[in-house]
Amino acid sequence: MRRAKITIIGGGNVGATCAHWAAAKELGDIVLLDIVEGMPQGKGLDLRQASPVERFDSNIIGTNSYDDTAGSDVVIITSGIARKPGMSRDDLMSTNMKIVRSVSEQAAKASPNAVYILVSNPLDAMVQTAWKATGLPTNQIVGQAGILDTARYRAFIAMELNCSVEDITAVLMGGHGDDMVPLPRYTSVAGIPVTELIAKDKLDAIVDRTRKGGAEIVGLLKTGSAYYAPAAATVQMAEAIIKDKKRILPCAAYCDKEYGVGGYFVGVPCTLGTGGVENVIELKLTDDERKMFQASVDHVKELVGWVEKNWSAA
Repeated sequence: MRRAKITIIGGGNVGATCAHWAAAKELGDIVLLDIVEGMPQGKGLDLRQASPVERFDSNIIGTNSYDDTAGSDVVIITSGIARKPGMSRDDLMSTNMKIVRSVSEQAAKASPNAVYILVSNPLDAMVQTAWKATGLPTNQIVGQAGILDTARYRAFIAMELNCSVEDITAVLMGGHGDDMVPLPRYTSVAGIPVTELIAKDKLDAIVDRTRKGGAEIVGLLKTGSAYYAPAAATVQMAEAIIKDKKRILPCAAYCDKEYGVGGYFVGVPCTLGTGGVENVIELKLTDDERKMFQASVDHVKELVGWVEKNWSAA
C-alpha cells in the first residue's frame, strides 16, 4: 500500500511542528521545503533521527526544490512572515500575499491533485490568494482557522471548569481572529450546554480571550507567534483528508450560495475527506449570530478586495 505524501512549505516553527505532529501520527512520508538552504534538510534529518525513540516509520526529507514535492497528497502552506507585537493580521497582507502566491503556483505545478491547507496569515485572504494562484477546484483549497480558534475556546472552557478538554465540543464560524463568531448554544460539556455551567459574563470573557488568543501569545513571546496549537490543528485536517475520515471540522472553505456568502473562503463547519472539502454544513443562525457572521464575511471581502486590487503588482 502506497504511503501518503505530505509536503509542508515553510520550515519555520509552524511548518517544522506540523512535520513533527504528522510524523508522530505516521500519516505518511513528509517533505519539508524552505528557501533557506540547509535549514529544512537539518530539521528533517533531526526529526528522522527521533523516529527510533518515538517509534514512527515516516520518511522525512528537507529540501529547497519543488521537484521533491511532486505527487503530494496534501500540501500544507505555512510560508510567510510571522506576526510581531502590535501587528495585526491585516498588516501582514502585502508581504504574505506575494509569498503565498509564489509558493502556491510552484506547488500546484508539482502536485495538481493535492489538497492544499493554508495556514499563512491573514488566513482568509491567503486561502483566496492560493485558489486564484493555482486555479484548482475550490474543494482542493482549504484554510486552517476554525479548528485553532475552537481549540483555544475549548481549552479556556476546560480551564474555567477544571474538566477534561475531551468532553468539550464547540463550533466557531467566520473569519480567523477578531472577527470570529462564537456559537455558545452549540457548545457543550459532556452533552451539557455550556450556558448551564458557566455564567454569561464569564463565558463572554472566555469568548473575548479566544478572539485575542493569538495576540496574547504574541505579546508573551515578544519575538514570535503561536505554533504548537496551529500546527496540531493543521495536522488534524491533514489526517482527516489522508485517512478519508469525513471529519466535520470548522475550516475556511469556499462558500457561494452557502450562507449567502457569494464566492469567498470563510470559516464554516465542513466535511473533510480525500476529496478535500466534501460538504459545507449550513447551520440555522439566530439574527444576532447572522449579523456577527455577516460582519465577519464583510471583513473577509475587504481583505480579498485588497488582494484583487494589488494582484498585478504582487
